[in-house]
Amino acid sequence: MDMNSLSHTKWECKYHIVFAPKFRRKVAYGQLRQDIANILSMLCKRKHVEIIEAEICPDHVHML
Repeated sequence: MDMNSLSHTKWECKYHIVFAPKFRRKVAYGQLRQDIANILSMLCKRKHVEIIEAEICPDHVHML
């Protein structure tokens, strides 16, 4: 990621995103887990977004 700056500030913009199914049901297993990873990766590539780290847990997904 590039460092952004103005005359008196510098910043690096990062987002921590968490996806959770309704009632945090434990549904991300096996093939569904791989499908979620492929879909999120494809969407990020389309929008020119860099995934720094990601983790798919049974009841939620973390992305940075």
